[in-house]
Amino acid sequence: MKREEYFTSRWGLILATLGIAVGTGNIWRFSRIVAQNGGGSFLIPWLIFLFIWSLPLIIAEFAIGKHTRKGPVGAIAKIAGKKYTWMGAFVALVSTGIMFYYSVVTGWTLRYFIASISGEIFRTQNHVELWNSFSSGVQPLFFHFIAMLIGSIVIYRGVVKGIEKTNKFLVITLVVILFVILIKAVSLPNASLGLTYFFTPQLDYLLDYKVWLNALTQNAWDTGAGWGLILTYAVYMKKKEDIPVNAALIGFGNNSISLIAGIIIFSTVFSLSSVDAMSQISQSGPANTGLTFIYLPLLFSNLSLYPCFRVNKY
Repeated sequence: MKREEYFTSRWGLILATLGIAVGTGNIWRFSRIVAQNGGGSFLIPWLIFLFIWSLPLIIAEFAIGKHTRKGPVGAIAKIAGKKYTWMGAFVALVSTGIMFYYSVVTGWTLRYFIASISGEIFRTQNHVELWNSFSSGVQPLFFHFIAMLIGSIVIYRGVVKGIEKTNKFLVITLVVILFVILIKAVSLPNASLGLTYFFTPQLDYLLDYKVWLNALTQNAWDTGAGWGLILTYAVYMKKKEDIPVNAALIGFGNNSISLIAGIIIFSTVFSLSSVDAMSQISQSGPANTGLTFIYLPLLFSNLSLYPCFRVNKY
């Protein structure tokens, strides 16, 4: 019989779980939703729902997964009874649907990773056109397939050699990159205007129920709470692991990444936008969907904080 696998340490579990939560929801979707919901006004309900929605759900998923040692279907059947097995199946079905959403965006990031390696990002003079030419063609389908293939290989390698090892490298690398570009972003001209927009609440937005609803859904996107993913990872946590501490580390760590990403994006947009920044961040359609994919490459092309980051465009 195959030996049961467990995450090798608390930080192995935390980084792997952050690998679920931290990513496109924080860096790509968060800035877009904030821009469409009044900037700083959005942060207030977003933080409230972290405490009354995300953290309780994360704790519940950890507890259920650790106790039952089963996935969503088996766990719900064991906890609530076999007649409620369909609830676990529904959670798994919804998470599968969300996977195709995330894997598409992961494909976008792979395309931009290749563009950064080749120097295309640094040579282009129009990052909006680069995004539009990519998103309107057949390339997203190809890179979606590559993203699914890579994910399948990681899962095939198992919990420790695949999921834990991969997330230790990717999450730590992501955090380091974010802090490097954070320093650059806040030092840009007019970055303070972006920070003012990002952190200043407006009463009229706080009275809009849609802002609160979007804050609730963004918390779900941010943390992955309620998707059954954390429940599944909890199956492989050691018995001695402290559930509330792990949940707090994941919830606050995840939302901290969102705040850092928001500071980076809004500082960059208000500094480097070739048009009116407010009209740029508030518009709908492909340009707003690609807000991060337009302005992060632009920031990287202006990254000259240290000599080692300077790129010869020619």
